[in-house]
Amino acid sequence: MSENRPNRRTIVAIAGVAVVLAAGGAFVYRRRPGTTTGMPSAIRLTCSASATGERTFSGLTSVIVSDGWLEREMSNRGIRLEWVPISGAAVGPMINEGFANHTIDIASYGDLPSIIANAAGVRTKLIVPSGRGAECFLLVPPESSAKSLLDLKGKSIAIHRGRPWELPFSRLVGSLGLTYGDFNVLNLNPQAGSAALAAHKVDALFLNSAYQLVDKGVGKIIWSTAEAPPDWKMRAELWASRDFLEQHPDLTQIVATAYVKAAHWAALPENRTEMLQKLARAGVPVAVLDREYGQGDVWRDRFSPLFDEPVLAHYRNAVQYARQQGMISTDLDFCECYDERFTKAALEELGLESFWKPWSGATLSQSAPG
Repeated sequence: MSENRPNRRTIVAIAGVAVVLAAGGAFVYRRRPGTTTGMPSAIRLTCSASATGERTFSGLTSVIVSDGWLEREMSNRGIRLEWVPISGAAVGPMINEGFANHTIDIASYGDLPSIIANAAGVRTKLIVPSGRGAECFLLVPPESSAKSLLDLKGKSIAIHRGRPWELPFSRLVGSLGLTYGDFNVLNLNPQAGSAALAAHKVDALFLNSAYQLVDKGVGKIIWSTAEAPPDWKMRAELWASRDFLEQHPDLTQIVATAYVKAAHWAALPENRTEMLQKLARAGVPVAVLDREYGQGDVWRDRFSPLFDEPVLAHYRNAVQYARQQGMISTDLDFCECYDERFTKAALEELGLESFWKPWSGATLSQSAPG
């Protein structure tokens, strides 16, 4: 699609919750069965799904499962852990629908779907940030003469709309005084976009993982978020249903502590090799992850759970972008969408108050999304 605003079908797909068209697009929201005082029999968290729909555990989820601490803590209280498998092809829609119908209590996913859900009345809160963010890349065919986005005006660019890497792309577009209307923007998932780039059916591809395509000779990188302020990077965090959080703050705290505990283990240099292998279970080769995740302080900060300025600035801009693009129809105050108490308490309980340092680097970008 070449227009600046996503169409209605795209917006509904991004939001990913049941819509009653006859009722003017109202979300169907079911409260979780039970009382505010009783303990639930289970806590439903998300994990990845294989091609056959089976549960797979990668990254911090894999650390948590291997460690067993969270499961033991819940078992001691008579509560089961239920891992709900989520397809990588439809993370936002599936998690938003789960939050809306109270079939998911806590989930890890990206920015735009969570913003859209909250603006539509499906209330959740960010409880544990996930590092400094991940890089995104602009690729062109190896023989292309394009050296920057400016060289692609009037050309076709493939990007999967509504996924976490759309916001970095919009920031890049806006920073150059351009709009989506300056390009033929095609809504393609990474697999379809990669195939289109390889077949020279598009002039460029914007996505979240590029090194495999570079290694295969499919494309070359002409820009990445490594060149941009840190709040431009792609983000995905740990979110909790607001109802669940308010009814069970003690259980929410245990889950948050488990994720901070896992992040600390992952950030230790002696665990880097094993952590790369756990991350690779999501389907990206270790050799690629090794380049993407960096070394030393960069590696440690990839797992930072701090609510520092790159996190907050990123989400403020994400809300602004969603409003500008018509993804949400009402203003949303992001201050109502996060709760720092759980991460702070976890850091104190684990004695990690000084392990990660708050952001103190270059000034963050003040430009609006494109």
